[in-house]
Amino acid sequence: MHHERIAIIDYGSQYTRLITRRLRELGAFGLVHNSGTTAAEIAGPDLRGVILSGGPNSVLEPGAPELDMAILELGVPVLGICYGQQIIARNLGGQLHRATSREYGKAEIQTFPEQSVLLEGLPHIQQVWMSHGDHVEVAPPGFTVTARTPSVPVAAMEDAARRIYGIQFHPEVTHSAQGTPLLLNFLRSCGMSLDWNAGNFIEEKVRVIRQQVGQGTVVLGLSGGVDSSVAALLLHKAIGKQLTCVFVDHGLMRKDEMQQVQAYFAPFELKVIWVNAADEFLGALEGITDPEQKRKLIGGKFIEVFEREAGKVQADFLGQGTTYPDVIESSGIGGAILVKSHHNVGGLPERMRMQLVEPLRELFKDEVRATGLALGLPQEMNQRHPFPGPGLAVRLPGTITRERVTILQNADAIFLQELRESGWYARTSQAFAVLLPVQTVGIMGDERTYEAICALRAVTSEDFMTADWARLPHELLEKIAQRIVNEVKGINRVLFDITSKPPATIEYE
Repeated sequence: MHHERIAIIDYGSQYTRLITRRLRELGAFGLVHNSGTTAAEIAGPDLRGVILSGGPNSVLEPGAPELDMAILELGVPVLGICYGQQIIARNLGGQLHRATSREYGKAEIQTFPEQSVLLEGLPHIQQVWMSHGDHVEVAPPGFTVTARTPSVPVAAMEDAARRIYGIQFHPEVTHSAQGTPLLLNFLRSCGMSLDWNAGNFIEEKVRVIRQQVGQGTVVLGLSGGVDSSVAALLLHKAIGKQLTCVFVDHGLMRKDEMQQVQAYFAPFELKVIWVNAADEFLGALEGITDPEQKRKLIGGKFIEVFEREAGKVQADFLGQGTTYPDVIESSGIGGAILVKSHHNVGGLPERMRMQLVEPLRELFKDEVRATGLALGLPQEMNQRHPFPGPGLAVRLPGTITRERVTILQNADAIFLQELRESGWYARTSQAFAVLLPVQTVGIMGDERTYEAICALRAVTSEDFMTADWARLPHELLEKIAQRIVNEVKGINRVLFDITSKPPATIEYE
């Protein structure tokens, strides 16, 4: 699919996604594969190199994840990081030291860059980030030791003839001071042109979509969020009038959402079917309080409504705005925990008999936005915060009623308006209001109130795999809280959520 590609074999490291990020920042396209991946599965004329990630296991223990040794014979450079280095050393005849305790944190290594491809041009002494138990004690035959520490005799090694490299530390984390130049040296060893960017992605993806769809037709669920909007424009660029979009208002959208999306897409020549199905969804949700049951009910009802509308089009393919974090969190690549069930990944009923077209499946969020700008998506729309498939349902713990939805919509609209006007909307990655199923006593004027609590959530994140709470100014929070309490009947108390992800998720349900 791509003219150049790095395959990343994930052995369960918490840093694997960072490897992918760093490569793409350097202009190299990388894709993550699980530890059971074979050489045949990653081989291809576009493969330029392989990276073996770290992991929590010991290569000396029975049942530890293995390496298909044919990967080392693919004729491309291979870089083993931590566990990846150890499995290379073990399988090629090196000696490992089984640790009694882990080494975790900053360390200083002594390097021999004059003997190294990876370390060429880098300082002889440099700070790195270690996170390991075992380490390589003696490098395998044919390997040169290119870095060491007082406690790790083989902190880096390489077989220049076979272009196989191993390092005990993690270059992908910012604590490794020379990590980015080291990865750049590896990519140069792979002979990569380092031209991965939104423009090239669009050109390549357009060719792939045209080849996949041919003369067929595609129907896509357009939500107005960045992912589905960029997917729609990319599909439209590739196949034009062969694409039909369906916008389903399930009654759990942001305030005036349909009107806003219609205004955004007015300049584009997209075929869009606008469907108001609020009564169907809210009726089906009556009395339902279990979060998972809500999500599944909304997902099932959405497919039912969408299938009904798509049936009018008789499409051959279903387009979706699935992104790379969606794939990771929903499919468990590399042992990732299945966090959510409302992602647009899989779950299609067999009766729909449509093939999937997911043009953004390989992109992180910032790459989706870059692609959107390159396709002409307006800046205001391109920078919209993510909005979950089940909509406000995941921000309405407890029962869902039309009255509670309206209260939340009004509070959320005030929050977002104030963030935009203060300049904080662009400085946060996701922000929204939540209506808690709790009522508290309040006093407004001379009257006693007994109304709901509104929680405000604002986070910053690079790729939504992790997130930190946004440090909004107290004066801004005070203004927002005063407006919500004064203008939204049904709320008499406002809280601000300062929990990061992990341990919390970004959404509430």
